[in-house]
Amino acid sequence: MSVDWLTIWLTVKLATITTLVLLLLGTPLAWWLAVSRARWRELIGTLVALPLVLPPSVLGFYLLLMLGPKGPVGQFTQAMGLGTLPFTFTGLVVGSVIYSLPFVVQPIRNAFEAMGERPIEVAATLRASPLRRFFTVAIPLARPGFLTGAVLGFAHTVGEFGVILMIGGNIPGETRMISVAIYDHVESLEWTQAHWLSGGMLLFSFLVVYSMYCIERRLGADRA
Repeated sequence: MSVDWLTIWLTVKLATITTLVLLLLGTPLAWWLAVSRARWRELIGTLVALPLVLPPSVLGFYLLLMLGPKGPVGQFTQAMGLGTLPFTFTGLVVGSVIYSLPFVVQPIRNAFEAMGERPIEVAATLRASPLRRFFTVAIPLARPGFLTGAVLGFAHTVGEFGVILMIGGNIPGETRMISVAIYDHVESLEWTQAHWLSGGMLLFSFLVVYSMYCIERRLGADRA
């Protein structure tokens, strides 16, 4: 039996890059959603949370159109000499960031909101700049949200199927991820390979949930 090590490596690589991008982009977005008083704040929040309820195939379909040669993003990337993104690893990163966005943004937003306004107000009375208040007060106090968001974002990306298949297809060494490989093995009646990958995903999922409980308990003990 051969283990799909390249597929596993690509999946871990995709999940790692996606999680890092989501933390960079999702943190300021979560902060704005938590503190903004704009009337259209919840409209933006709804758009961010849309992948939670939208079927992955639907999201993948519209991303395929948007990133394709006739889509606005596809036309832009072609004009820049970058070609098109569908059926490339970069395209998978773009799709994964959009699909996993709420799993990172929402925990961080909840952590910012649970923090309340008092710590920021106290820092302001000490003449700390807005940027310093954000990095030295808000982010440390929101640490549980960052840990939860990072774990959920990574795990959700690892388990993607619909969006991966729609945007990336099944190109070995390029866009073939674990979820697609399992489907491919089942279609080919390669039960042993499917069992190994599925069992690994089951163990991974268990460890993710267990880690979440441990993190919450440890942080709860620290706060107490």
